[in-house]
Formats: sequence, C-alpha cells, structure tokens
Amino acid sequence: MTQLPARPWNGLTVLDLCCGAGGLSMGYYLAGFNVVGVDLHPMPNYPFEFHQADALEYLAAITESGEIEKYALSHASWPCQGKARVTDWRGSRADHPDLITPGKELQQASGRPWVIENVPEAAWDGTLRPDYILCGSQFGLRVRRHRVFETSWGGGGELLPPCWHPTGRNKLMAFEHKDERAYADAMGCTWMNKTEARQAVPPAYTEWIGRQFLALHSAAPAA
Repeated sequence: MTQLPARPWNGLTVLDLCCGAGGLSMGYYLAGFNVVGVDLHPMPNYPFEFHQADALEYLAAITESGEIEKYALSHASWPCQGKARVTDWRGSRADHPDLITPGKELQQASGRPWVIENVPEAAWDGTLRPDYILCGSQFGLRVRRHRVFETSWGGGGELLPPCWHPTGRNKLMAFEHKDERAYADAMGCTWMNKTEARQAVPPAYTEWIGRQFLALHSAAPAA
C-alpha cells in the first residue's frame, strides 16, 4: 500500500474516471481533495478508493441515482489511443473508438464541474478545447510529457512559465526514455510499476489544476 504524504483536506472529493494507477489522482490528493478512482482494469497499486467498472456506465449510473452530487469535480482521462500518434507505431488509431465525445457529454449532463485530460492531438483535431496545456518542465520536472486539459470553467487562474525544452546533457526525458523506472520516478509516480507508468501523467499537473479550481470557484459569486 502506498504511503500517502500528509496534507490538509479541503473537504471535497474528486471522481477520477479512467484513473489508471493514479498519477492524476495523486495530484488532486496533494491539492487537498479526497479521490475515488474508476477504471475498467484492475489497479492493484492505485492508492485511493477504487471501483473496477466501465467508466461511461459508472458515470451514467451515479448521475441517474444522484450519487454524483457527493463529488465536487469529475475528472476523466478517456483513452487516448485513437488520438495519439504513438499508436501508429504498433497499429492504427482508427482501430480505437472515440470515448472522449460520449464521455464529455456524460460529464456535462452530470451537473458537476469537470475536467478532461488527453494527448495534445485531441486539441489539434478540435475534439477538446485546450484550456490548459501542461508540460513537466513547467513544474521543474525533467520529463517532457505534454497533456491538454479542457475544463467546465474554461481555464484561467494562475499563469505558468512556458515550456522549457533544453538540449544536450540537460535535456528532458521523453516518453520513450529507455530507463522506464527513472522516467516513472521523474514524473513523481514512484509507487507505480514500469508498465503502469507508461500510461501515467505527472501528479503535478492536477495538483496545479485542482488548486485553480479551488481558487476560481471560491472567488465566484454565489448563484
């Protein structure tokens, strides 16, 4: 079991759909949220409450039942294989269905604030609006792992420095880095095995996004 770092709880809970082994879940935890994860596959190293289920079906069911109301925010990392160029190394992107579109529709219908994370290609083709585009270098990480985030609140908040991609000896680790253990640790996903980390995203991204959510929503006038 992962030893979780101490942090103050803000009293809110995030639902993390397609959570994988919990890279982005950990970010929300570090921002002060409790986290509940849902994934189609077993995730024995996931460090928070976990439900093995189809994420689309799970979200539809708890929206209908009203259970969704206990969550301050839903986050989804809908599978990216149909968008990512790296899929073409091993097959065809056309072989993978688009789950972002129906997933987004369900998140919108839930009535709760939401976040969707995916590869930059999902913004290039117009599937997602790039409210935030994040890179490890913006958080002082030695990893180059760009991800795009669309949010129900449209972005905004604290400004981050631009990406910085040094060359030579100090260059950032890329996805295909040959030392997968070192890459996982550099992302901050130290509790994952190498296979889990291949699909992971640094916790720093959602730690920052979670704090933007808190700042922007606490500043919003009451309805």
